[in-house]
Amino acid sequence: MTVRPYRLAIGHDDNTAGCLIDRSRPIVFQFDGTAYYGFAGDTLASALLANGVRVMGRSFKFHRPRSCISAGPEEPNAMVTTGFGGQMAPNERATMVELHDGLVARSQNRWPNLAFDAGQLSGFASRLLPAGFQHKTFKWPAALWPVYERAIRRAAGLGPAPQNEDTDHYEHINIACDVLVAGGGVAGIAAARAAMEAGARVVIAELTSRFGGQSDLFDATIDDAPTRDWVAENVAALSASDRVHVLARTCVSGLYDHNFALLIERLGDHRSGELRPDGLPRERLWKVRAKEIVVAAGAVERSLVFANNDRPGVMLGSAMRAYARRYSVAPGATGVIFANNDDGYRTARDLHDLGIEIARVVDIRREPQGP
Repeated sequence: MTVRPYRLAIGHDDNTAGCLIDRSRPIVFQFDGTAYYGFAGDTLASALLANGVRVMGRSFKFHRPRSCISAGPEEPNAMVTTGFGGQMAPNERATMVELHDGLVARSQNRWPNLAFDAGQLSGFASRLLPAGFQHKTFKWPAALWPVYERAIRRAAGLGPAPQNEDTDHYEHINIACDVLVAGGGVAGIAAARAAMEAGARVVIAELTSRFGGQSDLFDATIDDAPTRDWVAENVAALSASDRVHVLARTCVSGLYDHNFALLIERLGDHRSGELRPDGLPRERLWKVRAKEIVVAAGAVERSLVFANNDRPGVMLGSAMRAYARRYSVAPGATGVIFANNDDGYRTARDLHDLGIEIARVVDIRREPQGP
């Protein structure tokens, strides 16, 4: 198989870079009708970046080109539609779509295609199109509002709603526990382990497919063990206990009165059709009544504000490290790191060690010290 242009051939070290992908299991997928290659463990975003695809969508109003700015569930830009018919799912984050055989994804909010979107011409008239203009401009005649509405809706940035009947099935389950932990990072794992050892019944839910949060982006130790080993050991201990439910790919979608919570567990979308066991639901809704709730949702890096920071090629520092360390994907051939804290130097060092040229580290502090 031909090496992808931005797939790194070497790793940061034997245990970190590319640790989530299996190079022995290549996967063919489609994006906008073009076939690409990736590996088991990739997300749609990491596989597209590895294949040199930078534009993954268009902005909501002026159809400016968009690429992924993050590597996780906080992604606002790279929205795609997956599947067909009753299984079509619009507005999926490319950073959260797990690669599998037969995956077909399409970009949204563009016509006639992603490379040339006629909607971007509206940018030339941006001064005439302020926020909410459609509610003031298309007022008359009132009988034509349905026509205006369809045109406005077609120009908006959301994907098309499915028109076919959903043929999948779904489950719901009621459960009571002593402690619900929302978040499967280091803090969440530690809280769940402590509750388990105290004899509590525990449910721990992690939104992504893997536990550990962002601990794999740092060279750190916990209890004299590398963080990846600490995470693996403690998740294994939690999974082995009959008092603990360990739920990956599970979103804690709501916390309500009296410690009632709703969890949505995704069971089928990351599997190709032939690998999905018969009778497996697509999603399962957990209705959890807990005595105590621990919210360990972690933190999200905030993007800096500057002109054109929405353009492809601008990415959070944590995302650049994530793509390089987890998927062996170079965000680009040359990078400029803009920083206001020491974390920017960690990103620069990681990318440099992987062979990516760092042209500049721009630090706005008067006396930067580095990590």
